[in-house]
Amino acid sequence: MDIEYKYHKATIREPVSFIGVGLHTGRTIQLSLKPSVDRRGIFFVRKDLPAPINIIEASWYNVSDTHLSTNLSNQYRVSVHTVEHLMSALYACGIDSVRIELDGPEIPIMDGSAVVFAQTIRNAGKSYLNAAREAIWIEQPVVVTEGDKYALLIPSTVPRVTACIDFPGTAIGSQCYSVELQGDNYFNEVAYARTFGFASQVEQLKRQGLIQGGSLINAILVDGQAVVNTEGLRIENEFVRHKILDAIGDMYLAGSPVMGHYFAYKAGHSLNQKLLQKLYSEQSSWSLLPLKEGERRFADREEKRIEEYFQQLESVG
Repeated sequence: MDIEYKYHKATIREPVSFIGVGLHTGRTIQLSLKPSVDRRGIFFVRKDLPAPINIIEASWYNVSDTHLSTNLSNQYRVSVHTVEHLMSALYACGIDSVRIELDGPEIPIMDGSAVVFAQTIRNAGKSYLNAAREAIWIEQPVVVTEGDKYALLIPSTVPRVTACIDFPGTAIGSQCYSVELQGDNYFNEVAYARTFGFASQVEQLKRQGLIQGGSLINAILVDGQAVVNTEGLRIENEFVRHKILDAIGDMYLAGSPVMGHYFAYKAGHSLNQKLLQKLYSEQSSWSLLPLKEGERRFADREEKRIEEYFQQLESVG
């Protein structure tokens, strides 16, 4: 591949299809990704509904619900649920523009991770468009807090995601992990991490109409200090790696890749959405620049020490 192509927007080269059950709706969904040069970039098309009300852009301003998943809705109140794993895979594969068709309201959960999406999209290849790829370059910290939880974006010469979680009294405990999103790191360290839930919450969530398609095939089930799945974990800290997977998908709803360091403690979809809202309300904290121009402008920028931003967090809190 010509090195210059990495500075162009890309779409998927060949159509790909998936079929699976929705985690929350329990419905069997057929999903297709098709090449697109549409100005909307990444967008969903509900094939079970008529045009033009069936198109939903993959954007932070369309996020309508963040309880246990990230859901999008358009102005006609047509929605698509649980988009975070697919969005995460699209980010990892460098896809900026794609038409996503589905015959129901939810993205299939597959095995609970993003590995099937990511591997299939990468194998399909990319077609490069006659448009410069842009990125959101973080220049000043953007911070949101919620009790003892927080999420922030800070300047960094390369995209990085760091997450810490804490579930005392469970098999999860306290975990932290950090991934630099370059090369094959996403595929080697993040893509295969599965979603998880707690046995004590299953019946209540089902009564609320959620996790109707949940099973040990597509989620890790934690019961106190035990993991119920007979095969166990894919890696010891699979839980926090999945939180990183989710964060990557949520942040890709910014509309362009975020060139900075995402750092979060006990964050979920709700706090990620608040971070995107704060990002767009503080436009002096970042610049939207073509990737090539941004690399040139910030080539000598050193990543500031995270401790400096913790001090700012204390003042905010």
